Amino acid sequence: MITRMSTLFLRTLREDPADAEVPSHKLLVRAGYIRRVSPGVYSWLPLGLKVLRNIERVVREEMQAIGAQEIELPALLPREPYEVTNRWTEYGDGLFRLKDRKDADMLLGPTHEEMFTLMVKDMYSSYKDFPVTLFQIQTKYRDEERPRAGILRGREFVMKDSYSFDMTDEGLEDSYQRHRRAYQQIFDRLGVDYVICKATSGAMGGSASEEFLAVSPNGEDTFVRATHGDYAANVEAVVTQPGVERKIEGLPEAQVHETPKSETIDALVDWARSAGVHIDGREVQASDTLKCLMVKATAPGEEPELLGVLVPGDREVDMKRLEASLEPTVVELASEADFAANPFLVKGYVGPRGLAANGVRMLADPRVVRGTTWITGADAPQRHVVGLVVGRDFEPDGYIEAAEVHEGDPAPDGQGTLTLERGIEIGHIFQ
Repeated sequence: MITRMSTLFLRTLREDPADAEVPSHKLLVRAGYIRRVSPGVYSWLPLGLKVLRNIERVVREEMQAIGAQEIELPALLPREPYEVTNRWTEYGDGLFRLKDRKDADMLLGPTHEEMFTLMVKDMYSSYKDFPVTLFQIQTKYRDEERPRAGILRGREFVMKDSYSFDMTDEGLEDSYQRHRRAYQQIFDRLGVDYVICKATSGAMGGSASEEFLAVSPNGEDTFVRATHGDYAANVEAVVTQPGVERKIEGLPEAQVHETPKSETIDALVDWARSAGVHIDGREVQASDTLKCLMVKATAPGEEPELLGVLVPGDREVDMKRLEASLEPTVVELASEADFAANPFLVKGYVGPRGLAANGVRMLADPRVVRGTTWITGADAPQRHVVGLVVGRDFEPDGYIEAAEVHEGDPAPDGQGTLTLERGIEIGHIFQ
């Protein structure tokens, strides 16, 4: 049946909707493809639904081409399977939780790993049944704290998720590569300008993870590409080239200096230069200072832990990289109450020696290696330590990828330097 324009259920708008931030959101609403119901929830109108169904058709065809079989699982799910995997807790406030009339806990499915696994476990019992790959195209629900950009970050969205079940590592690798090729076919057919990036596995876990990003200046994800070679990665997955270890013997002893009005890195560098301080025989730079950011880390089911994150002073801590490194632990900046409860923490002057003396765990940037010399807080107002040496004066409890990535940083594979770009996540595969 052909719908005539005169009877098409359609209303276009002259002006951009007040809540629209990005071009895609503005155009979808103004052209009559979608209509807002509530924050992060949209109705699909006839034109938009035609596009959505066409995309689903392409996805379905390419998944079936690799031997995947389609099923459909419910959106309303019981709590128990998610308790077994601990994701009832790990998902935190992002999960839509509800109770039925019998007071049983339920949830609206944010993803369906547990249900796929239980279904295969229930129906298959012999190695002869495998391998098998199942997929579905289904609505998911996540209680986004700040839904934005129309359908790019919503509370209700349509997603294709698929799961392969194999008996060997070789089978797992083959399934991963088949999915990878299927995704390439899908996005090539749809005409999307995309890049495949190394990514972190997060709560999914696994030994490999790649993200497909549509290149767009309005994307929420930042990714990097190397100026040479084919290296590309989500910023959360970028691996920092470690610093060069040095001999400790013969290095000058650390000294505490009065550093008035030097709460910021710029002010500290200005003081060092005016005072004639040198590091490694040269004028002090921001990268010679060491920031000690205090955060509160809460692992699922555990009490919050005070944690120090050490990064060179020319870098900010990238909270997305920090959270990805500590997944599924929830991270937040230490509050005024945390500082008040721990008098040894002097805001603007926190240093590694004070943290070590008070049993606070420290995780350092990979550049903070044995024998490197730093200017750090002296754990007292208007005081800094000059010449603090890693391995002699303090020892990190571990290393972490938390510092922001800069344009021009060396590529992890040694192939040139990194450029920063923006993208929209359109697919993700996990091995």
